[in-house]
Amino acid sequence: MCLLGCLGLFAPRIVTLFLWIFTDRVSIAFSSWIWPLLGIIFLPFTTLFYVLAYWPGHGVTGLGWLFVLFGLLLDIGSYSSSYRGRDRVPHYGRS
Repeated sequence: MCLLGCLGLFAPRIVTLFLWIFTDRVSIAFSSWIWPLLGIIFLPFTTLFYVLAYWPGHGVTGLGWLFVLFGLLLDIGSYSSSYRGRDRVPHYGRS
């Protein structure tokens, strides 16, 4: 599980898909298939950290919410850095 957490920092969508396919962690954390699917598409770090922090019978508590918040900050940072970096790409053929 720790290896998946470390690998999740580089490829959160792949790790969440592996958890969904090979374990029941995603099914335990979410009652429907639509929320994890939307999470993988739009907020991959937040979804991964939520699945890893979810405790069956108790939900996410205490320090787990801090990890979920950290995942949300990673997602926001990822989107904002890609938005800011779009102006650095050379536009060939346009003036």
